[in-house]
Amino acid sequence: MPVLPPVVLQDAFVALEPLTLEHAPSLEAAAADGELWKLWFTSAPAPGEAAAYITKALDGHKAGLMLPFAVREKSTGEIIGTTRFYDIVADPRRVAIGYTWYAKRWQKSYVNTACKRLLLQHAFETLGCVAVEFHTDHRNLDSQRAIERLGARREGVLRNHKRRPDGTLRDTVCFSVIDSEWPDVSRWLALRLERLAG
Repeated sequence: MPVLPPVVLQDAFVALEPLTLEHAPSLEAAAADGELWKLWFTSAPAPGEAAAYITKALDGHKAGLMLPFAVREKSTGEIIGTTRFYDIVADPRRVAIGYTWYAKRWQKSYVNTACKRLLLQHAFETLGCVAVEFHTDHRNLDSQRAIERLGARREGVLRNHKRRPDGTLRDTVCFSVIDSEWPDVSRWLALRLERLAG
């Protein structure tokens, strides 16, 4: 699979920047807002582990498996979290969106909608994807509701699919948006973002 080139995706609300080791201190500060590493369902790095977290993501990029971003909130200029494309497949062209987390004060704001709209737009309109997937822990009901609010359709559950950070096995709930649905999803996300951003 060819490596996806790093790119900046931005709108009036957020900028998704190619993730680099220079983002490590900012990501540590973002993860500290809410002590996100303590949440059983998140991939946020614990104190002192941001550089290793970023290095692993960059290794995934070099292997053609991922395209990781740092999330910058534009009104403050702060790095507030991270997200990425992963499970990149060349034919038929598909990607998953995940490894997403934000500082606690930005959760349930316009940030997630803005980020997902930019990522979906890039996947469908630039990369030519036929489908974009979302995966989440079956216990993470907030995440499932957030994905459904984006307009994604629930596909099913992969049982005993992955290990959580604590080593236990998780069932993964799978959602997707396909290319024929993107125009309607795009309009919905624009309306939702307008409402959330006030």
